[in-house]
Formats: sequence, structure tokens, C-alpha cells
Amino acid sequence: MVGAIISANPLKLDISSHRKCLAICFVITVSSFQYGLDYALVGGFMAMPGFLKVFGYYDEATGKWAIDPTVQQLISSLMTIGTFVGSLSVGPFSSKFGRRQGLWAASLLNYFATALMIGTTNLGALYFARFVLGISVGWFLTFAQVYINEVAPAHLRGIAFAVYQSQLSIGSIVGAAIDNGTHTMLGKKAYRIPLAIFFVAPTIQTISLFFFPESPRWLMTQGKEAESESALRRLRNKNIKEAEFQAEFEEIRTSTAEQSQQLKGKHLWVEMWRGTNRRRSLLSIALNIYTTYFLTVAGVKEAFAYSIMITCMGLIGVLASFSIVRFVDRRAILLVGVGACGSCQLAFAVAWTVAPGTAVAAKVVIAFIALFTFFYVAYAPYAWLLGGELPSNHLRAHTYGVSTALNFLGNWLGVFTAPYFINPASLGWSAKYGYIWFGSNVIIFLFTWAFIPETRDRTLEEINEIFEAKVPARKFKGYVCTGTEAVKVAVIEEKNVSTAHLEDLS
Repeated sequence: MVGAIISANPLKLDISSHRKCLAICFVITVSSFQYGLDYALVGGFMAMPGFLKVFGYYDEATGKWAIDPTVQQLISSLMTIGTFVGSLSVGPFSSKFGRRQGLWAASLLNYFATALMIGTTNLGALYFARFVLGISVGWFLTFAQVYINEVAPAHLRGIAFAVYQSQLSIGSIVGAAIDNGTHTMLGKKAYRIPLAIFFVAPTIQTISLFFFPESPRWLMTQGKEAESESALRRLRNKNIKEAEFQAEFEEIRTSTAEQSQQLKGKHLWVEMWRGTNRRRSLLSIALNIYTTYFLTVAGVKEAFAYSIMITCMGLIGVLASFSIVRFVDRRAILLVGVGACGSCQLAFAVAWTVAPGTAVAAKVVIAFIALFTFFYVAYAPYAWLLGGELPSNHLRAHTYGVSTALNFLGNWLGVFTAPYFINPASLGWSAKYGYIWFGSNVIIFLFTWAFIPETRDRTLEEINEIFEAKVPARKFKGYVCTGTEAVKVAVIEEKNVSTAHLEDLS
């Protein structure tokens, strides 16, 4: 679980040699910041008199401003539906236009939706804006993750995704802090000022993308070999040895050419469910569905909106994962994370069973939700990471788009069904709801152990070779990729011979 593993990665396995690429990935991860910001900001609006005066009603019985539950549900659900639709469309859009164009399009939709939300006082327009914003979020999240998977060096993909998750936590903290600063305002500024923050992150990313290259792997799938080499060179530091660079590029070129030949003249939506691609698609989808479910049904979504403390626990969790992701296997992180999350959910369910409705039980629930958040956010980015590593270069956007869409469908189902279990007027389980999700964690723990392969430090081309060889999940770690390794060795030896010859002539 810890230590060196077999890899055909030709690059120097450090961080300093890849600072440029990590900086690019950092800017791309502001997509996650945007999602975290929305999570906190819009949830906080439901308690803002300034927002409720426009979109809610005055409750004579309580003497307070309130909002109709249906309106509240639509504000939340329409964005989730938009995210579902947006994620499904990533594959076809990306196949034709690429990853950068997708991120630019997401920014344009974000600008439109945010401007509409700020300017309107009409519920119908607000609903439409939330739906469009959902499409934008789906594109931001999916295109960003696909791009990072394809440009980051194999040994640093884990670090890049830890940054991605930390941006989500930071976005939630910033959103909660801004809401806290404006919630006492009685006018429209109470929610318009927070909404204006939605313009910041996409603007930074939009400008930066003019200076960033397209994904070299996507360019290679389009047959643009020269542009692909140029893009990869722009992503790598100048101090990387030419032999290492050429070996990495040749791995990408050879593997993508083989994949292109296999998929020539075929429909990608169909091919993702055939042969070895079916296994890769199902694993990617399974990994992405269960991650958001936990966060929603355990009540942590409300914590993002109203408790900066619990959000900070998540940030501490992902920062802690920075120190282990390069040295601990992906499977180990997932197994420990799922096990810990399940234990936390069991603990607060038992506490509520023993002492329902008491102050002591409530404190136990809060404590274990905080611990749950720590462990969940520490391991969740690596489930998303694996979900993007497993598909082939041609099918990555299609597969990842479908898995992200189903993730948000699961999110919506969690939000929709949780009240029936928790609400005293229905089943009234309250925190005992944790028993259900403890059971699901047990199932997922066993599924991860049996079916999820180990991919740490593997190049995407190695992962493709292993899947094509139909290697069982628990034998991935020790498998030697003879094809990819042979390409690397041949290129490096040829480059070394050429260098030696030039030195002899001089």
C-alpha cells in the first residue's frame, strides 16, 4: 500500500520539475471553487430576509419572512438537473471542440445565468437561470477534471486532484463567509453582492486559458500530431530532458494511434459499452456516483451552507491527504475513507438510537458529521481521479460525462428522498438514517476491494494497456506493461545514441 510501484512513466518523479504544469492545473481547478461557492451561497439565501422579501412571503403566524418549500426545492433541483444535462453533453461537445473550448463555453453560460439571477425579481426567470447555471457547473466540473487527468504527469495526478478538492472547500468557506457578512442587509444587496462573486473565478480562468495549451491527448485523438507535441512541450518545464519528453510523447502517440484504429468508424456512445471499454465505463460510473451521495444524505450539505467550522474540517482533511497521496495507493485511500465514513455514520445513528432528541446525542451527531466531513473530503477527490483515469483517451469525455451526470442524479435523489426518512411527519428516523448509509458503505467497501484497480503513478497509456490485457483488478499493481515500457526504452536509447554520436563528431 505504501512505497514504490511499477511504472513506465519516463519523467523525473519529483515536483519541482513540473511546477509549470501544476500551476496550470491549479488555475483549472477554480471550476471546483465555483461549485463550492454556489453550494454555500445559495443555501444561505434561504435564511436571508433580503432574498425572501423578493422570492418568498411574509408568514403572519411566525412574524418572519419565509419561502415556499416548492420554490426552495426548485431552486436547488433545477441546478442539479442542469448539471445532469450539461455533464451528458460533455462527450459530444468535447469530441468536436476540445477541453479548453468547453471551459470557455461554461464561463459564458455562467456569466449569462449570474447576470439573470442578479437582475431578475421573477421566479420563472430565476428557475431558468438556475438551470443554465447547472449546465455551466456540469461543464466546469467535467471539462476541468478531464483536462487535469490528461495533462498532469502520472505521479502528480493525485496532487492535482487534492488541489481540486481543496478549491471546493475553500469556495464553500468563502461563500459561507460572504453570506455571513451580508445576511443582515434587508435589501436586494443581501443576495446580489454574493451573486456578483460568481463572476470572479470564471473570469480568472477565461483569461488564463488564452495562455494554456489544449490537452495533448485530445489533439492526438484528432490526428493533430504536431500540435499535440507542441501542447505537451508547453505543459512541461524546459529543464526536462529531451529523451524523457520524447518518450512520454511517443507513449501517447503510439497508444492513441492503437485506440484510434480500434474505434475508427464507430460510434463512441456505443463503443463505451463494448469489450474492455464496458468494464472501464462501469467502474468510472460506480466511482463517481457514490461520492456525492454520502455528502448529501449525511447532512453535510447543510453544514456547507451554515457552518464554516465543519467546512474547515473538510479543508483540513484534503490538506492532510496532500501528504500521503504520492506515497499511498489509491485503493488504500478509498478503503480507509469509505470505512471511516461508514463508522461515523454508524456512530451518530447509534447515539440517536440510545438517546434520541437529547443535547448529548445532538453533540455526538455534530462531532461525527465533522469527522465524516474530514474523512470524506480527504478521500473523495481520488474517487473522481480514478473515474477519469480509467477510460481510454477517445472515450474519456463521454464516459466521464455520463458518470458525472449520474453522480448528480444520485445527488438529486438523495436530496429528494432524505426528508421522507428524516422528517418527523414521515418516517421520522432523524440521525438513525445513518444506519442505511452505514450499510451502503459496507457494500462499497467490498466493491472497492474486489473491483477497483490500483493506478497510482501509472501513465494513462499504461492503464489502457492493462485493461486491454484484461488484468484482474487486484493484479494491476504488479503488472509490467511491456508494450509501454518498450516504447519508453526505445525512445530513450535512440535519443542517447544520437546525443553520443553528436558528441563524438564535435
